[in-house]
Amino acid sequence: MHLTSHGFSSPRRAALAGLLALALAGCASLPGRDPLNVQVAGVEPLEGQGLEMRMAVKLRVQNPNDSAVDYDGAALELELNGKRFATGVSNERGSVPRFGETVLTVPVSVSAFSAIRQALGLADGSRLDDIPYVVRGKLSGGMFGTTRFSDKGSLSLPGY
Repeated sequence: MHLTSHGFSSPRRAALAGLLALALAGCASLPGRDPLNVQVAGVEPLEGQGLEMRMAVKLRVQNPNDSAVDYDGAALELELNGKRFATGVSNERGSVPRFGETVLTVPVSVSAFSAIRQALGLADGSRLDDIPYVVRGKLSGGMFGTTRFSDKGSLSLPGY
């Protein structure tokens, strides 16, 4: 049998890659596993630098499954009034217990341009409460890989 420089023949390498792909696909589609529920639990102001605004977006992550889900990082994008407003990432690690929940905080940055665009949109005398939002993101890590999420509703921006 002829071996390549990696110690596997081409047919063997292809078979190994195929088995790996099937195993990963099987983990991603385990029967009876429900998706995580992720909702915005709150927004708090943070200290910014220069012209940027910073906020802490608190996400409530609920696990409706009978095994814990570990996570290792999160990323999100926040839209206000149908316009991209803020983005953020967190390298926070943790676990959502089986049939339990946890609150994850993701700091987000708002560019001066986004803040001005929102201010112009609110120039008609609108208040800073009951603003429609959409948040999209992902919770990364653990045995089941990345979990994407989205939530929408309305929020108030205290202190702005």
